[in-house]
Amino acid sequence: MPLDTSSLPKVELHAHLSGSISRDCLHAIWEQRRSAQPHFALQDPLDAIPPGKVDYDLKTFFPLFSSYIYELCSDIPSIKYSTLSVLESFRLDCVVHLELRTTPRAIPDQGVSRSAYVEAVLDCIQEHNARPGNAMRSNLILSVDRRNSAAEAEDVVDLAIAYKSRGVVGVDLCGDPAKGNVRIFSKAFARAKDAGLKLTVHFAEAPASSTDEELWTLLNWQPDRIGHVIHVKEELRKEIVKQKIGVELCISCNVHAKMITGSFQDHHFGWWRGSGVGVALSTDDVGVFCSPLSAEYAIAIEHFNLNNREVKELCTGVIDIIFADEEEKERLRRLYDSWDGW
Repeated sequence: MPLDTSSLPKVELHAHLSGSISRDCLHAIWEQRRSAQPHFALQDPLDAIPPGKVDYDLKTFFPLFSSYIYELCSDIPSIKYSTLSVLESFRLDCVVHLELRTTPRAIPDQGVSRSAYVEAVLDCIQEHNARPGNAMRSNLILSVDRRNSAAEAEDVVDLAIAYKSRGVVGVDLCGDPAKGNVRIFSKAFARAKDAGLKLTVHFAEAPASSTDEELWTLLNWQPDRIGHVIHVKEELRKEIVKQKIGVELCISCNVHAKMITGSFQDHHFGWWRGSGVGVALSTDDVGVFCSPLSAEYAIAIEHFNLNNREVKELCTGVIDIIFADEEEKERLRRLYDSWDGW
């Protein structure tokens, strides 16, 4: 009997908040904005991001956020509404542990500081975690954008340290892989690690961000996890395995955005799953690529011929690379041991 991935308890470690907002949620926010501001000029999300459209590449993907989603979700009410919607969508997909990531945003014309933005997201996480019957536990990772200055990166680390007690568990490096020089962030990420925060970085996502200089710089930060991990030479693969760095792999995103050559069966998940490091199947931006985590597991099962034992090994292996304490890890192990769908 085929394994039911929709009811499978799942761990999501590479989900961007803004990229995980559904088109329907964006449309609801747009209707609210139009009702309050009849001359609100932004295009209807159902026209700007048509249902079913998933063929965004690295050239069209990032402008979607800077020129549209950020413009739409640009006040505290819309940020909270969309955050709660994202959290609930992961819960409904039987995600039981979520590490959501976001870049702290200042919205001056709404009087929203970066700290107010982070507090709003954390308020939503705290509210959602406390809902009766909710088996999903969520935490927050704060992202440094590659376009940021060194000072802005330090500000993100300051926020991560300040809100660590409220559920910020790590710091991420993300953004357009064609932009920026990661070396300027070395000091900030070292300070984050010294403060007890975990590190995850977008790694070898595109040819432009896969030079030897950049990748060795990132590995020297001693990250706990790395995301995408596409354009990686054998020497670097060996170092990643040696350091036992967890990998966050986003199959549908990489295929739809043409970040890899070929289709699902050609994805480098096939190599990493036998490497000995923890492998976290992830959605990246489910609002854009329309593939929930249950679909990512179904794709892996179909195209890599995984049996139930291998799926369980994959799931339990992810537990070792989450940014959480032993109590949460034990909770997840018990969930997998007691799940009756194997």
